[in-house]
Amino acid sequence: MINNKVTILLVLMCFIIAVFCSDPDPVMDYCIAKSEDNKFSCKNSSTATVEDFTFSGIKLPGNFKDTGFSSMGVNSNVFPGLNTLGVSFVRADFDAGGVNVPHFHPRATEVAIVLEGKIYSGFVDTKNKIFAKVLEKGEVMVFPRGLVHFQMNVGDVPATIFGSFDSQNPGLMKIPNVVFGSEIKDELLEKAFGLNSKELSKLKKRFSPS
Repeated sequence: MINNKVTILLVLMCFIIAVFCSDPDPVMDYCIAKSEDNKFSCKNSSTATVEDFTFSGIKLPGNFKDTGFSSMGVNSNVFPGLNTLGVSFVRADFDAGGVNVPHFHPRATEVAIVLEGKIYSGFVDTKNKIFAKVLEKGEVMVFPRGLVHFQMNVGDVPATIFGSFDSQNPGLMKIPNVVFGSEIKDELLEKAFGLNSKELSKLKKRFSPS
C-alpha cells in the first residue's frame, strides 16, 4: 500500500513539474496585449485586425556583414498575435564562415530549418556528448530545451535558418557573453579557464555589453 502511494505521489509530482515547466495554455482564442509592458491585459477583441496576426519583418536578411551573423527574433513584442500562444521564432543569417556562438534557451526547445546554404549545427547534452552535422537546404534539427547548441556557415555563400520555439519567451544565454561579459570575479575566471590577466582582459573587453 505504501509503495502504491509513493508511486502515485511521484507520478503527480512529475505531472506538476511538467505543467509548470511550459507556457500555460491559453484560455481565450487570442489576447492582443494592450502594450509591450502589459501583456496580461488584452485589447477588446472587437478592435483586433488581421494586421495583429500577420508579420512581414523577416522577409529580408538581417545585416550580417559586420559580424558575419545576424538574428531577428519574432515574439509578441513585434508580432502581437503571438501573445499567450506559447510560440515564437527567429530568423538567422550567416555570412560565409559566420558563427552563432554556443548558447542555450532556458525556457524552450528549438526546431531549426535551413532555408539556404550549409550549416554545421549541433548541441551538447548533459553527459558532454556532442550531436552535430552539416545541414543543407531543407534539413531540420531540434535542440532540446536548455542544452547548449551552435551553428556555423561552412559554405562559400550566405546561409539562412529559421528557428521556432515552444515558448513565447524562450530566453537566450550566449555562453561567451554570460561568462566574460558579466561581473564574475577575474580570479575565478582565470582559474577556471587557465587564463592570465592579459588574456582575460581581452576576452572581457570583447564580450562586455556595449
